[in-house]
Amino acid sequence: MTWYSFFGALEQGFAYGLMVLGVYLTFRVLDFPDLTVDGSLPLGAAVSAVAITAGVHPYLSLVLALGAGFLAGMVTGILNTKFRILHLLASILTMIALYSINIRIMGRPNMTLLGKSTILDPFYAMDLSPSVAAPILFGVVSLLAVVFLIWFLHTEFGLAMQATGDNKQMITSQGVNTHRVIIFGVGLSNGLVALSGAMICQNQGAADVNMGVGTIVAGLASVIIGETVFGSRSINRAIIAALLGSIAYRLAIALALGLKLGRFSFTPSDLNLITAILVVAALTLPQVRARFRLK
Repeated sequence: MTWYSFFGALEQGFAYGLMVLGVYLTFRVLDFPDLTVDGSLPLGAAVSAVAITAGVHPYLSLVLALGAGFLAGMVTGILNTKFRILHLLASILTMIALYSINIRIMGRPNMTLLGKSTILDPFYAMDLSPSVAAPILFGVVSLLAVVFLIWFLHTEFGLAMQATGDNKQMITSQGVNTHRVIIFGVGLSNGLVALSGAMICQNQGAADVNMGVGTIVAGLASVIIGETVFGSRSINRAIIAALLGSIAYRLAIALALGLKLGRFSFTPSDLNLITAILVVAALTLPQVRARFRLK
């Protein structure tokens, strides 16, 4: 692997790290299978692109994207808790609706930021190259998100969220309004995913309505790889492992795409195949370890 590929994987690992933290929140903490992320990622990109084009400061556009994603997640939570729609179906309905909403927001399927200011401009002004500036900025934002989540999940509301995912009946008997917890939790998750989409959009210089396809698969793969490789004995360790899993997943993808066996080599069209292989390897690794320990 070249240094260019390494920094590229690091950059993507941090940029998508926020998305992975959001997926971890619903998938592991709330035990809520949420496919809304396939729509909320491009939602964040669309809101950020339109805001910047309208003259909004790039960093303020991130806040708007975060809010839009939060509202999208709340819709999924409300459909599930207030209208008693199965969580998986509720998230699919929101995801489908977001496809049309994203086109409405942009006025077309995609939008470029050619010639517009982005969050990376201050770093370019310090003569930092894009391959160095992006990993630094995205790394700082991801680490701040990790610190926030660790703090939040140890607050009274955060502990109620963990208990809701572990045993909803038990925490309901303690007087906790689980509907409010689920709505806020799914909203927060999709807010992080939309923030990730906004940063990716500004880094790539364009927003596209299809950029969220496969997001949930990549997010789950990163969470599982992180738990397998780095462990999940405590909530703090699990959150850090989710972010490290995002980086490990992107590095593994970069390594696979650079692999050549004679005339055979992977191409970008094999991305889903590589993801499936990585997830299977991550899921079976603990069993292989256990068998070797027994022997």
